Amino acid sequence: MSKRLRSSEVCADCSGPDPSWASVNRGTFICDECCGVHRSLGRHVSQVRHLKHAPWPPTLLQMVETLYNNGANSIWEHSLLDPASVMSGRRKANPQDKVHPNKAEFIRAKYQMLAFVHRLPCRDDDSVTAKDLSKQLHSSVRTGNLETCLRLLSLGAQANFFHPEKGNTPLHVASKAGQILQAELLAVYGADPGTQDSSGKTPVDYARQGGHHELAERLVEIQYELTDRLAFYLCGRKPDHKNGQHFIIPQMADSSLDLSDLAKAAKKKLQSLSNHLFEELAMDVYDEVDRRETDAVWLATQNHSTLVTETTVVPFLPVNPEYSSTRNQGRQKLARFNAHEFATLVIDILSDAKRRQQGSPLSGSKDNVELILKTISNQHSIESQDNDQPDYDSVASDEDTDLEATASKANRQKSLDSDLSDGPVTVQEFMEVKNALVASEAKIQQLMKIGRSALVTSSSSLPSFPSTLSWSRDESTRRASRLEKQNSTPESDYDNTPNDTDLDDTGSGRKGRQRSVVWQGDGSVPDTAEPHGAPSPLLPSTEDVIRKTEQITKNIQELLRAAQENKHDSYIPCSERIHVAVTEMAALFPKKPKSDTVRTSLRLLTSSAYRLQSECKKTLPGDPGPPTDIQLVTQQVIQCAYDIAKAAKQLVTITTKENNN
Repeated sequence: MSKRLRSSEVCADCSGPDPSWASVNRGTFICDECCGVHRSLGRHVSQVRHLKHAPWPPTLLQMVETLYNNGANSIWEHSLLDPASVMSGRRKANPQDKVHPNKAEFIRAKYQMLAFVHRLPCRDDDSVTAKDLSKQLHSSVRTGNLETCLRLLSLGAQANFFHPEKGNTPLHVASKAGQILQAELLAVYGADPGTQDSSGKTPVDYARQGGHHELAERLVEIQYELTDRLAFYLCGRKPDHKNGQHFIIPQMADSSLDLSDLAKAAKKKLQSLSNHLFEELAMDVYDEVDRRETDAVWLATQNHSTLVTETTVVPFLPVNPEYSSTRNQGRQKLARFNAHEFATLVIDILSDAKRRQQGSPLSGSKDNVELILKTISNQHSIESQDNDQPDYDSVASDEDTDLEATASKANRQKSLDSDLSDGPVTVQEFMEVKNALVASEAKIQQLMKIGRSALVTSSSSLPSFPSTLSWSRDESTRRASRLEKQNSTPESDYDNTPNDTDLDDTGSGRKGRQRSVVWQGDGSVPDTAEPHGAPSPLLPSTEDVIRKTEQITKNIQELLRAAQENKHDSYIPCSERIHVAVTEMAALFPKKPKSDTVRTSLRLLTSSAYRLQSECKKTLPGDPGPPTDIQLVTQQVIQCAYDIAKAAKQLVTITTKENNN
């Protein structure tokens, strides 16, 4: 669908005339030059789409237009509107500025660091604030005020928030009220159209019952957006959801290669992936499709003499700091697939997605996604079993030494071999996990105040992926699942290698509905725990845990300051102090805690401290191997610090609760 821009529209980032691109999740229009910077940040920061040369669902375009025309940009530039910011020399970019470094630095600060977004005043209980924001969002979506909801989302309101008293989510409310643009906004921020309320009804059910047929049809499209996009990429057609067709499986024009041993091996490995690993691979392939399609539009619409330079090309998927180095390496390898190889992978994913949706039996996961990619790509021989080096120098390897490489491989294989069941959980269990998340995640933010500007994956900019196969897109619940393991978790002491195949996040007993988690797959910890012994119910005093947590927090703050000031030589001494503080805190707890959540939190605490040291060592000069990408190392360091703080705060919460009982 084409759009005729009004002459009054200007770029949200530099005020240049006639912007031709949109940032869908930010609700802004941007010019060609600024769009190049947006693309380099990745879809987890900004989802760009050309206003004239890309297909637009009409209501999605209407949603972005409405946000732009109602001042959505002021949300991301809140503090710049303060006259005091002019006095301090802070200003936004202008059309005459150079793309690099001027426009690029401003855009990164604005969208990646969220440097100008309004911050709520600090309160003693941030969990109440997060819950209040989500409740406000739950109430606001029944109206047409989109910018209010975007502001709430930017402050940390959760698109998938389940209201404990109302028994439903914001998307249920918007669907019942027929607010199709609110539904579009919520979906962009990860709301799942397949989520059931306390009565077992989905937002699609609400829309149909209210006679909002256009909204109901759009919600079904959103539910299958991932597989629809993959099919459209190959054959230019989408399924006819109105008539019950939910999948199109394109056929290769040359089917002879489909019978090769290579193709058979790749398909078999793909089918053996657990649901959450398969889902992550599908999401990564979706991002690669988006990159390739946007590249084609970009190259077709630019002034090649002035704009297409090395600084504007996005040759492979940008690093997402929310993901492990291993997953980022796999994502970047997708760019090396030629057209036939990539089409084969897409078709295999579509075929297996349909099989899983129909409830066919799944075998356990014995192969990691890296091996899948290597097997499918003809550029990697089937005999090359030990090729674990990254394809691009900008992604650092998890293996710093031969010893760490061996430990990392063993850890990944161990975690894959012990894949957990994808069995259903009850709505009550699901709600307990989500409520625990709201409390623990918000309290983590209290610990991380000083480092918030460095944490580029804060709650107001969570990665947003299309809903697929009725799987939940709630990123925050994934984090909860890593902390709330069930009794099926193998018994082990907290200093053992963490189990990366964490429990899936949500489920409601609906046929075909699966659950998703984040596959970490990196880092390892020496196994020093005793293999036997009875679990101990004794926990340290809350005061001791708080005291050690404060020490950990102080050291993390020093590390984050070093990251913000680009003092990379301070990483190693900071990481060593953090490791000492973590070791002292872990020593407070029994070797064999009785509580599963205590064991899980301790594993996250100690493994993250170990990973932090490994990442910081990469800043040492003269390290053999590919050149170190300091930006990637810094992102991984920040993620490790976040995980340490999260685990420490979780332990404070647990001990406080247990000692008060």
